[in-house]
Amino acid sequence: MATLFSFRRCPYAIRARLALAVADVHLDLVEVSLKNKPARMLELSPKGTVPVVELDDGQVIDESLDVMLWALNRADPLGWLGEQAQYASMIELITGNDGDFKHHLDRTKYAIRFEGADPEHHRRGAQVFLETLSARLETQPALFGQQPLLADWAILPFVRQFANIDRERFEADNTAALVDWLDRGLQSALFASVMKKGSRWAGR
Repeated sequence: MATLFSFRRCPYAIRARLALAVADVHLDLVEVSLKNKPARMLELSPKGTVPVVELDDGQVIDESLDVMLWALNRADPLGWLGEQAQYASMIELITGNDGDFKHHLDRTKYAIRFEGADPEHHRRGAQVFLETLSARLETQPALFGQQPLLADWAILPFVRQFANIDRERFEADNTAALVDWLDRGLQSALFASVMKKGSRWAGR
């Protein structure tokens, strides 16, 4: 069976598992210890980050958004890829998440790892992206309309990680619309299904 190398709490791995679950793609799960990464995973993807998918034909996919798109192009029963006109805008928003927001998130959460990092400065930087999300959510329940699509599920694990730094402050600093959007995602059956502990996850 094709294999998914994953780490339960990693937002990149979470987004990949969400898409694989929705597409009902069954993979053998290898839960990675970040202190002792499997030799096979490092052989397939020397950069050593999760997720890594090894397919039966030898193809390797080691970027989380690529895993999502690969899965959804196989099957997209909930229409996560959206309308053609939405797709480019969704990718642009995800790129902002993976770029500036993730940069500031890391330096807020793990400031000690980055020489000279000021967590308050980076918290303010992260808020710029969160305000962009809030503006979208003020008039609709999801980032691109009435139902969560690719962008919602690709971004939500990272907002979750930021909120978990200080949940009380996150709620104080952000709109009710953004907090509600996050909580709906976290409380969904889909999210719960890919966050189970101690199970060999193999799709939904």
